[in-house]
Amino acid sequence: MSVSEEYLSYVADQLACLGRVEPRRMFGGVGIYFKDLFFAVIADDCLYFKVDDSNRPDYQAAGMGPFRPYDGKETVMSYFEVPAEVLENRDRLRDWAQKALAAVRTHKITRKRKSNR
Repeated sequence: MSVSEEYLSYVADQLACLGRVEPRRMFGGVGIYFKDLFFAVIADDCLYFKVDDSNRPDYQAAGMGPFRPYDGKETVMSYFEVPAEVLENRDRLRDWAQKALAAVRTHKITRKRKSNR
């Protein structure tokens, strides 16, 4: 899961349309945070955004698949690859990133409610 400095710099520059994002290297990849929200992953020079039922159809319609952190295993995470045409267009990227941030917020609220039961 290597991430080149060039790709990381490009993604960070493109995501500046949101405001200040913070890339953090982890487990051979990179996690992307906006404020305190972990909403994106970079692995093998591919960008993945957090998905839930509200935005997953956008990725599926674009033919994109989920992040598979382990080669040869069926394990998937709730992050889908961002299409190149979205990454290259800051207006579209901002929209998709905001939907990913909303998915993170929804996930946090749902987890909090379950833990309070």
